[in-house]
Amino acid sequence: MVSGRYLVKRFVHGILVVWGAITLIFVLRHISPGSPINVMTPPTASPELRERVAEELGLNQPIYVQYLDYLGGVLTGDLGNSYVRGAPVSQLLIDRAPATIELAIAATVIALIIAIPLGVISATNRDEPLDYGASLASLLGISTPNFWLGLMLIMVVSVQIGFFPTSGRGTGFVAAVQLLVFEMDAGGFVTWFQHIILPAITLGTYFMALITRLTRSEMLEELEQEYVQVCRAKGLPEPLVLYKHALRNSMLPVVTVVGLQVGYLIGGSIVVEVVFSWPGVGNLIIDALTNSDWMIIQGYLILVSVSWVTVNFFVDVTYTVLDPTVSLE
Repeated sequence: MVSGRYLVKRFVHGILVVWGAITLIFVLRHISPGSPINVMTPPTASPELRERVAEELGLNQPIYVQYLDYLGGVLTGDLGNSYVRGAPVSQLLIDRAPATIELAIAATVIALIIAIPLGVISATNRDEPLDYGASLASLLGISTPNFWLGLMLIMVVSVQIGFFPTSGRGTGFVAAVQLLVFEMDAGGFVTWFQHIILPAITLGTYFMALITRLTRSEMLEELEQEYVQVCRAKGLPEPLVLYKHALRNSMLPVVTVVGLQVGYLIGGSIVVEVVFSWPGVGNLIIDALTNSDWMIIQGYLILVSVSWVTVNFFVDVTYTVLDPTVSLE
């Protein structure tokens, strides 16, 4: 049972980490080359015009005043306005983040559904053809660049077969659920699945290979423990021994990697989103980097930081569910 004291402690720790990340992002913004004034004014702008723009942006104030204003804005959900798009950054992220989070979750689910059983099969068939096949598949998954895999899936599956679209999102998961619940129409789920399956496979392939190898390694170690031999000596069915006892005790390292990788998937889906024209945060940040739109870049980095802290908070809580002997202090 997770104690309230432990949850409060982890929450405060997460707040401090996010504050540190926000402060670092602010410092990087001010030491990086280039200026927002150069983005918003032409090269031939007069000094008076540049000073007026600096005043409007608050860049003429002391650095500590800018930091306090920036921190206050973050606390109230105001991440400023995009220099290029002229729209609130928080609204841009709110519009784009659901697609990115949805893609990351779909990639994680696909990876886990395939990787954990494959790792168990590989461990229970050590040095046999199934083990060699699983090891080869995981090696290919780790070695294959996701942008190349995405392009190959588009060329082979989308262009040649024609069942899956080459780009776009179609409809969101929430919209598909609403369509099914209120209108009893499953067409939204079909459209959602057709659009998300290829990007999710592309994003989750490396993750799947990593979890397969880790599950195999942990299962091999657990299968050599005495309690497994005792369970078998008592006549327990082999699936019960494997999945209830050995696999559960193998999950702590896997949960750690899953937590880290989910954060990576949220922050590292940029290439996949560009390849599949997925309307997530990835395309938004590429445009911001191209145009030196630091307000969007700041907002994106804050979003990634909060995502990492949130995921790791739930990973710590999951530890105590899988293994109650883990210390909460």
